[in-house]
Amino acid sequence: MRSSSRGDVDPFIVMDVMEAARLEEAAGRSIIHMEVGQPGTAAPQTARARLIAEMGDDALGYTVALGRLDLRERIAQLYRDWYGVTVSPNRIVVTAGSSAAFTLAFTALFDQGERVAIGEPGYPSYRNILKALSLEPIGIQTRAQDRYQPVLNDVAALKDLAGLLVASPANPSGTMLDRDALKVLMDHCAAQDIAFISDEIYHGIQYEGRAVSALEISDECFVINSFSKYFSMTGWRIGWMVVPESHVRTVERLAQNMFICAPHAAQVAALGAMEAEAELSENFEVYAENRRLMLEALPQMGFDQIAPPDGAFYVYADVSRHTNDSAAFCAEILRDAGVSVTPGLDFDPVRGHQTIRFSYARSTADIREGLVRLAAFMAAR
Repeated sequence: MRSSSRGDVDPFIVMDVMEAARLEEAAGRSIIHMEVGQPGTAAPQTARARLIAEMGDDALGYTVALGRLDLRERIAQLYRDWYGVTVSPNRIVVTAGSSAAFTLAFTALFDQGERVAIGEPGYPSYRNILKALSLEPIGIQTRAQDRYQPVLNDVAALKDLAGLLVASPANPSGTMLDRDALKVLMDHCAAQDIAFISDEIYHGIQYEGRAVSALEISDECFVINSFSKYFSMTGWRIGWMVVPESHVRTVERLAQNMFICAPHAAQVAALGAMEAEAELSENFEVYAENRRLMLEALPQMGFDQIAPPDGAFYVYADVSRHTNDSAAFCAEILRDAGVSVTPGLDFDPVRGHQTIRFSYARSTADIREGLVRLAAFMAAR
């Protein structure tokens, strides 16, 4: 049977790494998971309790394509509370995770063949979703001195751009753009009629300063967020985006046809999760302690060329002193140390053979044990 070239995208390597770790565990081995960007905690208790309560009274059928109004109103309150920004609930679109939000955003903003710039290293699904939609991802090779974030000269040097996507805090580096740096990029895009998309799914998990939302600077942007990270709801597949008023109906029509609506049960749970401040603060304290342990221990093992993780729950390390094949190196760590980490090729197809990403989203006990195993592995090499 024939197939489409749209399906010719790279694998999401971290998922392959997860499967390799699962097979090791199935064989009876103890594996410490530092590969996946997933909190080790369940959805907040308030989320689960709210869903249980509503399941007894409601069939939880379709919602409108934009999502439940009470959830959109509660998300609008988050923007007031976190950023001092007023956002109309009518501009908020509840989505089946951030993945659906990216698909809707790219489909609403760009025509076939148009060029969209993304920073590298960066989340691999940006590149692969763009390719699957017959768009052209343009990788910006960011630099350590720029905190692995795109800067104006990088963007201005690119011709015929239709869009720019930035992430702050970023995956895999954890670095953030401050307000001035974000504004410079947004002003340039506005002047050149380049659509600006801000990935803010790690907001709420920041250690060095405050994460700035693009909506503090302009309403003429697409902002994408998710309940997966700060709210600890990865498998529930629930996210949202904020779009300009002029694009609401376009996105709504696309959402009606492509998804009908985000899962209703997940929308209910998301409402409950937003009232879990105490529990979410406890989760954050775990990440902060894990980050402290990682930044203290990794350089002592020889992983001393790392991006400054301002937010999220990752350490991105240059391992060129140890290997020129990060995939083989990660496989060796899994085999010999029982620690699962992700090769940088997932995030940077050009330089990723010399980098790896450590996730510290699991329990502190897991992170401590993982660091002990990694230290022993590096000492024996």
